[in-house]
Amino acid sequence: MSEKARAISLRVRIGGLPIDRLTLEGAIAAIDELVSSGRGGAVFTPNVDHVVEYQDNPRLREAYEAASLSLVDGIPVLWASHLLGEPLPEKVSGSDLVTPLLRHAAKQNWRVFLLGGGEGVAQMAKQSLEDSIPGIDVVGALSPRIDMREKSEVRAPIVEAVGRAAPHLVIVALGAPKQELFIHETREALRPAVLVGLGASLDFIAGTVPRAPAWMSRSGLEWLFRLAREPRRLWRRYLVRDPRFLLILARSLGQRERE
Repeated sequence: MSEKARAISLRVRIGGLPIDRLTLEGAIAAIDELVSSGRGGAVFTPNVDHVVEYQDNPRLREAYEAASLSLVDGIPVLWASHLLGEPLPEKVSGSDLVTPLLRHAAKQNWRVFLLGGGEGVAQMAKQSLEDSIPGIDVVGALSPRIDMREKSEVRAPIVEAVGRAAPHLVIVALGAPKQELFIHETREALRPAVLVGLGASLDFIAGTVPRAPAWMSRSGLEWLFRLAREPRRLWRRYLVRDPRFLLILARSLGQRERE
C-alpha cells in the first residue's frame, strides 16, 4: 500500500475535521508521491483554530473533505488525539515542515512557487531560500491581496500567473481559512501542482516574523507567544474563539464513551 493510501486508511477526526496519522518524514514522502504521480493535490495543516472554524464554515468543511493530506499543526490537537484514543504520532506544523520539504524539493529538482505573506515577503523569502538551500528552483514569488469573499474572477490573474510558472509545488501562506479556501478553489486549475497551506511560513523564512522558542512550541504555548506579540489582532481568536475547542473535545469524548 502506498504512503498516501496508508494515510487515508489511518485518517482520524477531531471535531469532525480529518487528520492523517503521519510523521514529518511520512508527510514529505506522501507529498513526494502526489508530485511524482502528476495528480497534484491540496495539503493542509490544521490547528485548534481550524477545528473551531470547521464547525461553522461549510466552505472550509468542503475544502477539508477534499484535501489530499491533512497534517496536525499544534500540540493541543495532538494531545486531543491521544485523549480520544486515536493518537497522532507527532506534530507536523507548517513551520516545521516547510524547510525540510523545500530541501527535498531542491533534491528532486521541483519548481517551487511562493504565494502569500505581506507586501514583498514572498520575494524576501525567495532570496532567503536561494541563499540557504543549494539548487532550489523558486520560479515565482507573489504577495497579492486576496479576498475570498470576492468573485473568483477577481483572482483569475493570480491563478494564471502561478500556472504560467508551471510549478510542481506551491507554498500558499495566506492564513486560515483563506489559504484553504483558495487552494480548494484553484487546485484543479493548477494541476499537476501540489498546493500546501503553510500559514506564516513565508514570514518566518523572510525573517519578518520571529518564531516562538522551541520550548514554547513543544509545550503547546506557541499561541501565547503570538498573542504577546500581536495582542490587538489576535486576542479575539485566542481568548474568545479558540477556547471553544475544549467544548468540541468534551463533546467528542462524550460521544466516544457512549459508543
